[in-house]
Amino acid sequence: MTELDVEDNKLLVLARGAMGRTGGSGGAAVRDTDGRTYAAGMVELSVLKLTALQAAVAAAISSGAEGFEAAVVVAGKLSDLGVSAVREVSPSARIIFTDAKGAVFEVLEAGSPADYGVENPIAAQRPTADNVAGERAVPAGFDLDSESEVFE
Repeated sequence: MTELDVEDNKLLVLARGAMGRTGGSGGAAVRDTDGRTYAAGMVELSVLKLTALQAAVAAAISSGAEGFEAAVVVAGKLSDLGVSAVREVSPSARIIFTDAKGAVFEVLEAGSPADYGVENPIAAQRPTADNVAGERAVPAGFDLDSESEVFE
């Protein structure tokens, strides 16, 4: 079992607390580059669904965080969309995955082969010199009329 340092263990406690408070099946916590922490559980509304890591990242960014040192995900999946969100803000942040009891089963370091971050469909919507804000960047040869845009 991987032992967490004191600061990462605090994130684990916060993530497990968020999971318990929300009664959800997962929790997450992030530490920004100023040492502030943000914890969240899963959001499962009919109009909004976020993993715990996505919710923690959203809380941090909306509070002015400019980067992340580390994140802990409790009872989450390696394919969590929040991994891409953390990597977009801080490619070097460490992301620790634990089971519901807090036993570490994976640590994603920057650029490690185990970095399972998924493709971010939102990133394709960023404005560039070639498109305007809100217009989706479409790869050359991609036919919008015949191709599906469903991300699974």
